[in-house]
Amino acid sequence: MFKIRPITNVLSILLLTQGLLMLLCCGISMYDHNADAKGILFAGMTTIGAGVLLSLYRRGDTQISKREGYLIVTLSWITMVLFGMLPYLMTGTLHTFHDALFESASGFTTTGATVFKDIEVLSNGILFWRSLTHWIGGMGIIVLTVAIFPLLGVGGVELFVAESPGPTSDKLHPRIKVTARRLWLLYVGLTGALIVCLMLLGMPIFDAFNHAFATMATGGFSTKNSSMILYSPAIQWVVTLFMFLAGANFTVIYFGLTGKLRKVWNSEEFRLYVVLTTIFALGVAVYIHFDHNIVFSKAVRDATFQVVSIMTTTGFVSADYTTWGQGMSMFFFVLLFCGGCAGSTSGAIKIVRHLVFIKNSIFEFKRILHPRAVIRIKINKELVAPRVLTHILVFLLLYLAIFVMGAIVVCFCGMDFTSACGAVATCLGNVGPGLGTVGPAFTFADVPMAAKFVLSFLMVLGRLELFTILVLFTPYFWKRA
Repeated sequence: MFKIRPITNVLSILLLTQGLLMLLCCGISMYDHNADAKGILFAGMTTIGAGVLLSLYRRGDTQISKREGYLIVTLSWITMVLFGMLPYLMTGTLHTFHDALFESASGFTTTGATVFKDIEVLSNGILFWRSLTHWIGGMGIIVLTVAIFPLLGVGGVELFVAESPGPTSDKLHPRIKVTARRLWLLYVGLTGALIVCLMLLGMPIFDAFNHAFATMATGGFSTKNSSMILYSPAIQWVVTLFMFLAGANFTVIYFGLTGKLRKVWNSEEFRLYVVLTTIFALGVAVYIHFDHNIVFSKAVRDATFQVVSIMTTTGFVSADYTTWGQGMSMFFFVLLFCGGCAGSTSGAIKIVRHLVFIKNSIFEFKRILHPRAVIRIKINKELVAPRVLTHILVFLLLYLAIFVMGAIVVCFCGMDFTSACGAVATCLGNVGPGLGTVGPAFTFADVPMAAKFVLSFLMVLGRLELFTILVLFTPYFWKRA
């Protein structure tokens, strides 16, 4: 029914790459003379061994269909998450399967939620592995494969569509491999630029690499328990800028860097992204300045940082927004559903879907008054196809339904209502901090075991934007064409 060879080809390449990255982390632990080096080495060799075994399967055709593309994407993420647990388990950093699964899923899905109560006691090898899982997941494991291994022998279009199922179809180049490669190079370039900026501002080189990986992936793993709170205002502003860039459509960033500024501002989604970020940041700054007597310069910095961090689903913390009052807590809870632009590394619903929904809702009132009129929605002066509109509306309905069902299940697992809602919203949206016992000042360490399994699944489901995984549970997917 499905061709096995293209699946094993992709999984073997991913596991070999993952294993080599583990060996890099092993080298860091060895340099520090840390005992974790042995465990990370075993994890890396085990992962490489699994990749070699899968590469031995050479029977069958390498051409894939769209159905096989979705299956490959899902299996790739599951495989990477499962093998990504090994460094935690083999070093004894984490002792239970559910904790290791949660941490690995949080890393690869760029959620940034953690089960570690004290991050600063971890070895540099483990800290670097956590950040690497962010960086790999940021642009997408499949995009990485298509960009770096163009001679893999597996069709790239189906994989890229499955990895990026959003409503936009902008491409930098008509060939999918060239597009993926340019996106990856842009991602690497911005990461390198941020590393240099952080080092010039006084951040230690190790911390600079880790925070740059987490920022450009819109992840949120930090090397410090207090996240970004202890760093200088200059560093916080630079991180804010790069979080904002990471939350923008990478195609738009590419146009901006190549001087095509008209195309940048013609993007309705990007304009709304800029407007919303500015209004929200100023609104929060004014409120906490007057209501909490915070110096205005600090209020602007903290408000801008936290708004950008949550909107882009990065999850870094420069201040605990739950201490700003119930109203602010509710406001940031709503932001958990916002997301950045389509084509970015951020999670959640994405601004373009909100934009299409708002436009369709407004036009629906016009259709009621003029039932015979043909009223079509346009984005960037182009008509939105009825199929795309249906896709977006179904996505929004499914997203809210999954949030409600997930919150109910997590409540039954033993979490209180506020914490359950915050945990499900932040994991499904790949944000990081939530509300209650999983707020910015806390971790997920004390979340019940059953809830961690549920939340781990929701993180992967949200990262692949629902349909990629949910389509596998439909009878249509498994029927012969």
